[in-house]
Amino acid sequence: MKLNLPGCTTVVALLMNLNIPTAVAAIALDRTRVIYNAGDRAISLSISNENKQLPFLAQGWLTDEQGEKNSLPLVVLPPVQRVEPGERSQIKIQALAAAERLPQDRESLFYFNLREIPPRSDKPNTLQIALQTSIKLFYRPTAIVPGDAERLTPWQQQLMLTRLNDRYQIDNPTPYFITLVDARSNHNNTTATGFAPLMIAPRDKSWLGGSLSSLGSAPVLTYVNDYGGRVELKFRCEADRCRVAKQSQ
Repeated sequence: MKLNLPGCTTVVALLMNLNIPTAVAAIALDRTRVIYNAGDRAISLSISNENKQLPFLAQGWLTDEQGEKNSLPLVVLPPVQRVEPGERSQIKIQALAAAERLPQDRESLFYFNLREIPPRSDKPNTLQIALQTSIKLFYRPTAIVPGDAERLTPWQQQLMLTRLNDRYQIDNPTPYFITLVDARSNHNNTTATGFAPLMIAPRDKSWLGGSLSSLGSAPVLTYVNDYGGRVELKFRCEADRCRVAKQSQ
């Protein structure tokens, strides 16, 4: 049995029982996305056991865009570890030699998965569940690792919109994945009817959910930056083309 929960969390039933407890994550992760810059020998993620009474096992692994986990150029160490009640620990992600064969002119997308495994219950008729979290991992080759100058003008500001029929087509000319989580006709309005969060691949195009009338002539889009923060972009349209007018503060 699998249940989809907000925040890319999955509940996996381990043992069938009659008493169903409330699902509250014990193993917590310190971020909502991972950026792996080529050249780093490894990166460390911090995890913690929020349960103050019981130890939990933390199992970590990676998958590609298709959900496959075989022959990947990155590895998670250790794959399984015990985290004592209320304690913190670390998980390391390390690049293998095969990472050099990834595209060097754009990001590659993977998913880091973290599953908590509870201790066996000594109570009869008890349902034990394992909460699983999945977050995006972006492998960023050396050629596109941004410096201080590039960070002053975020690449998301290069997004462009084109009016086609009753829709906006969005163009990502950058070598980075860009995730959009909100779209409004202006800063003070609610989310446009028909919009759904989307991720646009490097140098790719996609359709923005919602009609021209719901998004207006000066749409405001919200993207997620490297640190999980949400930043607004206000667009200015001339004829059928729209570009970022300014980065809202």
